[in-house]
Amino acid sequence: MASILKSLRVLSDPVRLRLLLLLGEEELTVAELQEIVGLGQSRISSGLAQLKGEAFVEDRRVGKNIFYRAADDLGGATLAVLAEARSELKETANDKTHLAFVLKKRKDRAAEYFNKLAGRFSRTYVPGRSWEALSHALLRLLPPMVIADLGAGEGTLSQLMARTAKRVIAVDNSEKMVEFGASLAKEHGFQNLEYRLGDLEDPPIQSGSVDLALFSQALHHASTPQRALDAAHRILKPSGRVMILDLLNHTQEQTRKLYGHVWLGFSEIELQRLLKKAGFAKIETSIVSRETESPFFQTLLATGVK
Repeated sequence: MASILKSLRVLSDPVRLRLLLLLGEEELTVAELQEIVGLGQSRISSGLAQLKGEAFVEDRRVGKNIFYRAADDLGGATLAVLAEARSELKETANDKTHLAFVLKKRKDRAAEYFNKLAGRFSRTYVPGRSWEALSHALLRLLPPMVIADLGAGEGTLSQLMARTAKRVIAVDNSEKMVEFGASLAKEHGFQNLEYRLGDLEDPPIQSGSVDLALFSQALHHASTPQRALDAAHRILKPSGRVMILDLLNHTQEQTRKLYGHVWLGFSEIELQRLLKKAGFAKIETSIVSRETESPFFQTLLATGVK
């Protein structure tokens, strides 16, 4: 009974309830939670510590940052309390608005970097972008198929795939990248390659219309990777596949500023969890490339079937 009473005491605090509601929506840092709820760091950290102590939230370290999220299985009683809190707490509407603003700031930082990079992307070093890694993905393609290249940038890979694919839809949230890629496709005469301006978390592609959803060094730019994988599941045909090439988790904070990364890579376990939650089956992960120069980035390949 003591444990139940302690859990109830933790959930009786309006601030802790607000934090748990937010973490049920997105994975957030203490700084982001501060910005959303407008309270000091010590108050937020104290609330998170108590929520974590009762297993309401989980955390993971990414470089210098710690990201918090609601536990996957909160239980029916806790979910009922949260449902009531969502309707009764007057701050929840503002919290939702502020959350959207914080997530938009994440996306804007990445978009600003790619707008500056358009036109010289293929001549600039990008961690984990190697032909060795890409070959592992390309060998698994069985043409002809309809492919969505999500977070395509200027679409160098899209153009390679368009040589054999039935159709390739390249999606990127940088207007300049899309313009540059579309001009290259036209110049090279690709009739089956279309560039679309859009977000990886809500790509402008019809549900159930593609055979392969590809994230090539793109998922670490997503504000919410789970939402991006949910969207990939949506646009895939039954038995369609998702394929992810991304960096293995690392601690190189400078990639945020230098390359516009939002996330410092992913572990195999983390990608497996995200894919499973999105509804994918037959999930496989493997490390397919290891760079030989410092900081020795490694590239991870993950696949799943709808």
